[in-house]
Amino acid sequence: MINNQAQLQDTLNTLLAAQKEQYKLGQVAEYIPALANVPEDMMGIAVATIDGKVSGSGDFEQPFSIQSISKVFGLIMAMNRLGDDLWKRVHMEPSGQPFNSIIQLEWEKGIPRNPVINAGAIVVADVLASHYSSSKLAFLSFVRGLSCDDSIQIDNDVFQSEMVHGNRNAALAYLMKSFGNIEAEIPEVLSHYFTQCAVTMSCKQLAQSLLFLANKGVNPLNNDRICSSKDAHRVNAILSTSGMYDQSGEFAFSVGLPAKSGVGGGLVAVVPGYGVITAWSPPLNSFGNTVVGMNLVAGIAEELGLSIY
Repeated sequence: MINNQAQLQDTLNTLLAAQKEQYKLGQVAEYIPALANVPEDMMGIAVATIDGKVSGSGDFEQPFSIQSISKVFGLIMAMNRLGDDLWKRVHMEPSGQPFNSIIQLEWEKGIPRNPVINAGAIVVADVLASHYSSSKLAFLSFVRGLSCDDSIQIDNDVFQSEMVHGNRNAALAYLMKSFGNIEAEIPEVLSHYFTQCAVTMSCKQLAQSLLFLANKGVNPLNNDRICSSKDAHRVNAILSTSGMYDQSGEFAFSVGLPAKSGVGGGLVAVVPGYGVITAWSPPLNSFGNTVVGMNLVAGIAEELGLSIY
């Protein structure tokens, strides 16, 4: 049992030390060249609790490309704008297919299975591009507000790299446009999508920015209501079933927390009523999830007895 902040800090240090060589079991995301240049041995973990305290170890204050973790922020913004009408354009079921599957999207007539696979996140990006005069600035402002940190930036090198190598995402967007499920022009939608993926944040910033999901929609850092309690529940449910790509079932089975990963090596896990755990290590497994990050989150969740099931 961990009873205080000092014990939590010691536990994080111990867990991180045990993972020192485990990054070698993964591979960095080379299909986005800007991500391939990040040192593969960097790793960090942070725990933010809803009383405002943050503990961290390793490179937990080093910014990195959040990639698909950005889908959580975009989803909240779109839910706040469209309400239940959003679910007419994107569903909330696990996909059972790769996160960038074109085949499934064709079968289901341009309606993505859920908002955290690429097609679903592109629909969300379309909602934002269509409902904000400057959706990129609105997104960045939203994330900065959640973390109470105006230093959060967009990595232009990552953005440009994604724009050049984003052909499959473009294919998904044009296919959905052909089914009438994209309203804005495709270049505008993709530019927003790649911009949000290129946001850089540290484990500490990510943990703080998502505390509202652990606190029934209220940001405990400033008491702002970010979304309804019902919508916080819905997002956590989607993360539980779909947030870890095709490893979501295994993660729910072994760790038991709503979570979202990104190919930049980041991983966030929400503990309702307690706080948020974040981890970062660039090398990924065959599912596109961080090898060390999964080990770290699983380790601290077990130490603290945090499974929601």
